[in-house]
Amino acid sequence: MYLIRRLFSWRISSPVLSGLCRSFLWMLLGAVVLSLLLWSSGMKEQDLAMYTYIVHGIAAAFGGLTAGRRAESRGWYQGALTGILYGVIVLLVGFLALDSSPAGIDGLWVLAAAAISALGGIFGVNLQKT
Repeated sequence: MYLIRRLFSWRISSPVLSGLCRSFLWMLLGAVVLSLLLWSSGMKEQDLAMYTYIVHGIAAAFGGLTAGRRAESRGWYQGALTGILYGVIVLLVGFLALDSSPAGIDGLWVLAAAAISALGGIFGVNLQKT
């Protein structure tokens, strides 16, 4: 039984990597909810700009929270790193998939994601199990 439990339960030891995985899971969930909202209502894709920012903010916050919980100290630092990497990856995917050119406002978006994740990391380090 111990062998089966050990084989099927894996844990990411890096706080930043586990925070990124949690961020992308929340972003996936938000994208599914927004897709269902588009499908079931008369909304257009142009009307979803604010909702996508909210989904990204929630995803960054939960990623920072996870990174803070996994870190033993300096949750704000681990959360901010998670937010920076999350923002850069999302911008990189947008650049490669949608052929959108990077602008100065994108740097502000990365800083906002870092600040939200750092706040999540502050809360996460205090929620840590002792």
